[in-house]
Amino acid sequence: MSRDFLIELGTEELPPTALATLSAAFKDGIVSGLQALELNFTEVKAYAAPRRLALMVSELDESTPVKEVTVWGPPAKIAFDADGKPTKAAEAFAKKNGAELGELASENDGKQDKLVYRKQAGGELSIEKFEAIVQQSLAALPIAKRMRWGARRDEFVRPVQWLLMLFGNELVDAEVYGVKANRETRGHRFHYDQTLIIDQPKEYAEKLEKIAYVMADFEQRKAIIREQVLAEAANVGGQAMLDEDLLDEVTALVEWPVALTGKFEQRFLQVPSEALVYSMKEHQKYFPVQNAEGELMPFFITVSNIESKDPKQVIEGNEKVIRPRLADAAFFYETDKKTSLDDFRQRLKGIVFQAQLGSLFDKTERISKLAQKIAEQTGADSGKCQRAAELCKSDLVTDMVGEFDKMQGVAGMYYAQQGGEEAEVAQALVEQYLPKFAGDKLPASQTGTVIALADRLDTLSGIFGIGQKPTGSKDPFGLRRASVAVLRLLVEKELALDLKALLTLAIDNHGDSIKDPAATVDTAFDYMIERFRAWYEEEHIAPEVFMAVSAKHLTVPFDINRRVHAVNEFSKLDDAAALAAANKRVSNILAKLDSAPGEAVEEQLLQQVPEQKLATAVAAKADAVAPLFAEAKYTEVLSALADLRPQVDDFFEDVMVMAEDEALRNNRLALLNQLRQLFLQVADISLLVPAK
Repeated sequence: MSRDFLIELGTEELPPTALATLSAAFKDGIVSGLQALELNFTEVKAYAAPRRLALMVSELDESTPVKEVTVWGPPAKIAFDADGKPTKAAEAFAKKNGAELGELASENDGKQDKLVYRKQAGGELSIEKFEAIVQQSLAALPIAKRMRWGARRDEFVRPVQWLLMLFGNELVDAEVYGVKANRETRGHRFHYDQTLIIDQPKEYAEKLEKIAYVMADFEQRKAIIREQVLAEAANVGGQAMLDEDLLDEVTALVEWPVALTGKFEQRFLQVPSEALVYSMKEHQKYFPVQNAEGELMPFFITVSNIESKDPKQVIEGNEKVIRPRLADAAFFYETDKKTSLDDFRQRLKGIVFQAQLGSLFDKTERISKLAQKIAEQTGADSGKCQRAAELCKSDLVTDMVGEFDKMQGVAGMYYAQQGGEEAEVAQALVEQYLPKFAGDKLPASQTGTVIALADRLDTLSGIFGIGQKPTGSKDPFGLRRASVAVLRLLVEKELALDLKALLTLAIDNHGDSIKDPAATVDTAFDYMIERFRAWYEEEHIAPEVFMAVSAKHLTVPFDINRRVHAVNEFSKLDDAAALAAANKRVSNILAKLDSAPGEAVEEQLLQQVPEQKLATAVAAKADAVAPLFAEAKYTEVLSALADLRPQVDDFFEDVMVMAEDEALRNNRLALLNQLRQLFLQVADISLLVPAK
């Protein structure tokens, strides 16, 4: 037998940015609890709205499954005395299991005769387990900061106001956070500020929506909001700027969404659109509107939580709220334009980047020096890189960035354009921060790429140089993110630059601030290269593939990446495992030698056919792959070397490497060394063999 189970926890307004996460975690916790009891169900539906977390489990078993449990006790020789009477050990075993002595039996467990008790377990009513499951699930929710309310010591993300728990049409006898379960839910704060009786779980969502003005289904609300916002934008001839994070947040703020279009004065469009968008989205949770060319229009869309009889008043209220925000942005913009970026740069002298590493002005000086050297290696325009580096942090002291922190770089670009800077210099002021996160776009210009590299390398070298390496939980300067950004820039921009050399150049610019430059280079380099591990894990490349390349101790990330992908492709070949094992065998043989084997193979000492064939094949492959290796075509190199498998197999099958004759032995070792060196040009493929 089965019934539907409904749980709704009613609270004060939940944090909107966390609502979806809390709902998913609540669902996972309940499901885990039910599965632990081996209860069957057909579907689990989560509901989440500003004042409620709810879940409906369809066709849930009414009782836990019944199964036979076997409990083994003490050996029979201990459980019974010489007269066959039960001892205290037998009595204790019976008492522990709540059994009578007559219910116990003596059986062989495969080793010896033991006392055994067989009983049936399970068959417990599911309804009696719900309270504990719900409490455990709520206690495990990912809540950064819990709060208390009233006189109780209970803690939750927000004060709990009501609890609805039904199993079929039966009320569950439960209490959570001091609130007894009943059949009542609550409607919309304004449209239906009263309780609503739920008789059956299946009527929950429909009854709330049709009677109480609450759309409890998060995804349903989100879809409706998306549809309404797009329609509102189309009504004014525009396109809504639908940011998914903002859409989720707005969905978590309303129970009964009604999208409305407001407008603002045309004059505000003279302000950089990014500042207007930031103000609308971040401060007011509005959706901006743009035209077909991507230009901002003087409209915004707000999602109200009420269906007003006079929507005009709601719109005017929102217009009144946004106007001062936009006026502030316009004021800051006009004020900033009166000062040049060079003058703003001088103000950086009073702002500390890091106490031991100087001011932000000092940082721009270092970035400038490093950028010029990177430009020389990449063919970028050194003059543009120097100028962009000098100005790259100037906008941090502007009023615009002071009010809208996400405008850093963007504000600098606008002010650079107005100041007559070259287009690529202005563009670089934005691009210096790219990529900002995993999967973010990279700088489009050469100058932007160089400044993005120089800025991060300066930070990495400096912070590592003063001994502030990131810990497991603390990374105040974002060194992990900076490391990945540098690797992405070098790899995806196909810049064959030596990372150790770049770090050395960066560290030189810090002067006496760094006490041990050589150790800093090694520490920072190792830390950065280690970021490749997570990179390749996300690409589903096996760890041993990276290890095979890492064993080469290479310092050019672009080259490392090409080798990793080549080895990964090689590892998929039919011959790869056998060749990796052969390389492992060769590596082990050579490692045991007191001295390195000779480089040359003497043809007259090749006595057996398999070693003659292998020597011929190795020599031929060496000539064949040399031009491929010179062009860094590593995939083609390894693919060609894979053809050596038959000769390698025959050699190890028929030839005794460690022959008694020293000349023969040394010649065979030299041949194996040549074989291994062929593969080692790309990577140590012996590491592809799983460790035992």
